Amino acid sequence: MTTFNDKPVYTLTQVAQSIQSMIERTYKFPYYVQAEMVKLNFYPRSGHCFPELVEKDGTRVKTQMRAVIWNSDYERINDNFQRITGEPLKDGITVLCLATIQFSPQYGLSLFIQNIEPSFTLGEMARNKLQTIKRLKEEGVFDANKKRKMPLLPQRIAVISIETSKGYNDFKVTLQGDKNHYPFETELFPSLLQGEKAVVTMLEQLDRIEKRLNDFDCVAIIRGGGGDVGLTCYDQYELAHRVATFPLPILSGIGHSTNETVTESVSFANKITPTEVAYYLISKFSDFEAKVTDLQLTLAKTVRHMLERENACLARTEADFKLAAHKVISYENTQLMKLQQLLQLSGKQLIEVQKRNLDNFAASLRPSVTARLTAEKAALNNFNSTIYIYTKQKLSSAATDISHIEEKIQLLNPANILKRGFSITYHNGSPVLDADSLHPDDELETHFYHGTRQSVVRE
Repeated sequence: MTTFNDKPVYTLTQVAQSIQSMIERTYKFPYYVQAEMVKLNFYPRSGHCFPELVEKDGTRVKTQMRAVIWNSDYERINDNFQRITGEPLKDGITVLCLATIQFSPQYGLSLFIQNIEPSFTLGEMARNKLQTIKRLKEEGVFDANKKRKMPLLPQRIAVISIETSKGYNDFKVTLQGDKNHYPFETELFPSLLQGEKAVVTMLEQLDRIEKRLNDFDCVAIIRGGGGDVGLTCYDQYELAHRVATFPLPILSGIGHSTNETVTESVSFANKITPTEVAYYLISKFSDFEAKVTDLQLTLAKTVRHMLERENACLARTEADFKLAAHKVISYENTQLMKLQQLLQLSGKQLIEVQKRNLDNFAASLRPSVTARLTAEKAALNNFNSTIYIYTKQKLSSAATDISHIEEKIQLLNPANILKRGFSITYHNGSPVLDADSLHPDDELETHFYHGTRQSVVRE
């Protein structure tokens, strides 16, 4: 054996073979190992899987080791895991695996996984779900979305789904096929709805919707079919927190009836299927319509009762009024008859007195009237003579004045004025007296002694 400084020198192969021999003697049986599978490293062509296993202290990796699942075991292990947990083997899950520990001088230390216990991972998933719920409640946001105010008639819906999804199609058909044809408006925000990348794409679409808050009344996250497979993404804290704190009410309908996810729990309303989400929205309209109909019936009934009461009251008032009026008329008729009798008696007496007074006055007035008439007749004769003379003088003077006026009128006759070289300009049939009253393009008519001419006003 080669030595150095009196110490033996070993080859790398010898060291590796020694380690291999020691591990084979020490680790003779399979062991249960708990670790986080950060990377699955499945190769579809060969069917082999080379997971990367780690143990962390918070975010720090304490231990890292390579593992192997041969194709002969992978299909069995994966099918059983998916059947129990509802999820396939994937990156980022904590597993409890039954493995043998082997060391190869060529490939190093490896865990050869023979089986994975789904129940352990299922427990870890449940624990993570409870931790998410606890964290949301400690932050005081678990019920935040449930406290959002849903519009009375939500008709503008942002839909997070896949266009080819049967659930999305059922959702649209249910809304559009409603017999009442309520005015729903939907806009699709395409997103993966299960698996590792679903959380990222759904968060991206929620960010897009939030930038257009005024365009929508609520959000619907809908997924049809697939059972419970791939639903662990809805228990992730990031997605659940985003849904819980989203400024619009979020309706969930991801197509399963067991094990409600955290995202469904924190949403404004959770319905099992997309169709039920559609019926929930339709019910908002139908319930409102039913309330309006009930109010119409109640209002009509109330008005009818009010009219009946008012008619009855009016009938009673009319009867009371007729009775009172009859009494008043009867009383006034009696008083009128009494007054008529009194007036007839007083009238006869007054007429007799006045007749006697009139006879006495006529007798005393007759001599005075005769003398006055004689005097007035003489005065009237004298006045007639005076009037005749005065009138004759006045008529002669007026005839002279009229003759002078006629001469002046002839002088002022427009024809005589025009004859002297003057003209008269008319606008709209009236003589123009002030040039400032005219405007550009006004039409004028000028009269001369012989003939007329048309003109237009210019600047």
